[in-house]
Amino acid sequence: MKHVQEFRDPKPAKALIARIGAVLDRIGATAEKPVHIMEICGGHTHAIFRYGLDKLVPPGLEFIHGPGCPVCVLPMSRVDECIEIAERPEVIFTTFGDAMRVPGTGKSLMQAKADGADIRMVYSPLDALEIARRNPEREVVFFGLGFETTTPSTALSIQAAAREGLANFSVFCNHITVPHPIRALLDDPHMVLDGFVGPGHVSMVIGVHPYDFIAEDYGKPLVVAGFEPLDLLQSVLMVLEQIAEGRAEIENQYARVVPEHGNPVSLAAIADVYEARPSFEWRGLGEIDASGLRIREAYRAWDAEEKFGIGYAAGARSVAEPEGCMCGAVMTGRMKPVACPQFGTGCTPEMPLGALMVSSEGACAAYYQYGGARAAEPAE
Repeated sequence: MKHVQEFRDPKPAKALIARIGAVLDRIGATAEKPVHIMEICGGHTHAIFRYGLDKLVPPGLEFIHGPGCPVCVLPMSRVDECIEIAERPEVIFTTFGDAMRVPGTGKSLMQAKADGADIRMVYSPLDALEIARRNPEREVVFFGLGFETTTPSTALSIQAAAREGLANFSVFCNHITVPHPIRALLDDPHMVLDGFVGPGHVSMVIGVHPYDFIAEDYGKPLVVAGFEPLDLLQSVLMVLEQIAEGRAEIENQYARVVPEHGNPVSLAAIADVYEARPSFEWRGLGEIDASGLRIREAYRAWDAEEKFGIGYAAGARSVAEPEGCMCGAVMTGRMKPVACPQFGTGCTPEMPLGALMVSSEGACAAYYQYGGARAAEPAE
């Protein structure tokens, strides 16, 4: 714990907060006219509320919670398609636990499991691959879900299945990329964003240069950040210093983990197995060109969409959000979770109406778990 606790030390945290306040004064930011910084990653959102950083920083700073939760941005139609695959008698459907309770239009995967579907929670696609080896008479489908962080492990599993000729294994691919929705948000005339705290785990795979367009095309700073309180406070300070100095650059606060050019082994696996989809639907953002990944022709035998004639292979359909659900507005930073009329009443972790209350990275789950408006001291 030693190397974790030093990133949670209250003394340097207070010093960083004081420096943040001084830079906000230089900028002229106030509670009425704050600087808007979006943390893209859902893990950052939870860290901000876990440590009460939103209440500890001066009032001239406002955190905007971005679409960095892959479970949350998945449209309901894709959940419905998961259930449609899972309820086939020949299928063992495998998934990460985060996706089990995300509502579809009729039920969740958890409810489909209770109804008799063979749905199993796994910790890795390699677990699903092993299930396929042990059950050659069944079709084993892995729910490939996540940003660039989880995409390499799925790609490596598909490569392994191809080498072994494991014909009863396939992936329902819902992997998505981070840079494209950021561009969509920046192109939205209703969004007010002054800078970004960039995702740490995604950047560990892709490096920092895929974000260059944010500074070059939009004149906004981005700082890739770690997940501890001091990481986040330092990253916010770095963003604010760029704004105060009239700069717009891509900087890397998380250099102890994130290499400039990413992980070459992971990037090679992604490039070998996947190609960009022409378009992919995001909850709250609609269709975004080239923002999703699909399995290349060479590995099409392990593509569950093609194998079962479902999803984009069959002509994807869009499904409206449940009445009163404001997940799209919350996820794109247009609304705080507590402003949703369903928050904490019609939508709770026990009975979720939308994905943001289910996922461990969802903004609504963070507000609900940590009290939203409750201040906290940095952990000692």
